[in-house]
Amino acid sequence: MKKLGAEFFGTFWLVFGGCGSAVLAAGYPELGIGFAGVSLAFGLTVLTMAYAVGGISGGHFNPAVTVGLAAAGRFSWASVPSYVVIQVAGGVAGALVLYLIASGKADFTTAGGFASNGYGEHSPGGYSMISALIAEVVLTGMFLIVILGATGKGVPAGFAPIAIGLALTLIHLISIPVTNTSVNPARSTGVALFAGGWAIQQLWLFWLAPIVGAVIGAVIHKALLADD
Repeated sequence: MKKLGAEFFGTFWLVFGGCGSAVLAAGYPELGIGFAGVSLAFGLTVLTMAYAVGGISGGHFNPAVTVGLAAAGRFSWASVPSYVVIQVAGGVAGALVLYLIASGKADFTTAGGFASNGYGEHSPGGYSMISALIAEVVLTGMFLIVILGATGKGVPAGFAPIAIGLALTLIHLISIPVTNTSVNPARSTGVALFAGGWAIQQLWLFWLAPIVGAVIGAVIHKALLADD
């Protein structure tokens, strides 16, 4: 239960902090943090929670990461379903709290997507479904390679959260214009449930692509880079 609690609060913090920065602060007049600020916010959520609760649960906070770690032999397949369910629950809870705060503004609307992920006309930069699919697969795969490498046997202990947090920051800097950046089905699901409509219709891609990418990253690391 402690492990599941850690995953719940870690994913809650990722969605509330990362998506909250996009919804509440990114476009704020004159003081908006922009793409770079949102990217950093997502990286900081993972970095801080990895230090706070990573020692309890492993600090996945992401169904794709959980599946990827299992594919790499670093996590039990039997524990994957419970981790995924609690991560999605944490993501939904984070989105709920964000919605309750954001809806207190007089002109609030979810018409802009409520930080949801999308492709085609719902991509921030107008990128196609194929572009979104490639971006999410490649970036999630690279994220898994970083995670597996940073937590390997030959790496100094205690520094993995920094590398992982910075990797997620970089991923967002690359792909916010393409998909608004998912690489995390729980993050995508949480806000999509409140945005509704197209966000839910396009949600399939942000489950499929990150999980496929994570498995590919795990296989590559295990075959070519693993030191164990």
